[in-house]
Amino acid sequence: MAPVKNIAKKIAEESKGEVKKIDSTKEKSKTKWSNKHRVLIFCQRGINHRSRHLMLDLRTLMPHSRPENKLHPKIKLSTINEVAEMKNCNHCLFFEMRKNKDLYMWLANTPNGPSAKFLVENVHTMDELKLTGNCLKGSRPILSFDKKFNETNQYSLLKEMFSQTFGTPKNHPKSKPFIDRVTTFSILDNRIWIRNYQIVDPKEMSLQEIGPRFVLNLIRIFNQGFHGTTLYENTAYVSPNEHRRNIRLQASSRYVNRVKAKERYGDRLVERENFVEEDLDDIFHTITQADLLDAKNKE
Repeated sequence: MAPVKNIAKKIAEESKGEVKKIDSTKEKSKTKWSNKHRVLIFCQRGINHRSRHLMLDLRTLMPHSRPENKLHPKIKLSTINEVAEMKNCNHCLFFEMRKNKDLYMWLANTPNGPSAKFLVENVHTMDELKLTGNCLKGSRPILSFDKKFNETNQYSLLKEMFSQTFGTPKNHPKSKPFIDRVTTFSILDNRIWIRNYQIVDPKEMSLQEIGPRFVLNLIRIFNQGFHGTTLYENTAYVSPNEHRRNIRLQASSRYVNRVKAKERYGDRLVERENFVEEDLDDIFHTITQADLLDAKNKE
């Protein structure tokens, strides 16, 4: 866990240095865009419509993002570092799908890393009717993190990566100079729950969900962009293939239990047919007064 902690400190120091540079140039020009963080957001060929809408929603919410054409599945993921360099991006969000049902997301600082791979679950896009919130396009968000992000080294590293990726740089040309939404990152059941809310009333702090909403299940953290040695591996992670296999095994066990129950029921029916009733006359025989008098006379 020591390498993860050192990398988190290194990323935090770099971000602090950039903030100091921004403050020093503030006197010269208040509107100058100094923190030039750009995020490359694109996907692999073969993703479904819901995953594609999730990617487009993130592009809409992040004015400092840049698009790119879909990547061919046969191309190695390490080549994404070169694509990000050509696009002048130092962060990347990459989506890939397996078996047309399992969506994975890569969060990487290109090209030197670190990078993290997640399994994306419970996806809900902004176009759904239940998410009735709304915000101005290009507004800067407030990033709210759970307290559990400060308890472990791997989550503190992810907190720094999330803040640099989802946080809109100040004075960005495509961003608006005010804040009207909140993006929350919560940890529950070894997963990261991401929600996006509109600030309806700043005084009462009333919020209304905008979307998108999704859950990230951490798989691994690597020391470089899209490759390298493993810094952290989630031992509680269960792959979707194994999860579906467990469901099939439970279904097969239910069928076996139902067949055995039918066999036991048939055995009970056979036992009932062969059952012989006992003679109950002696059990329910009552003694009358005449019998008592005959017994006394005999004595």
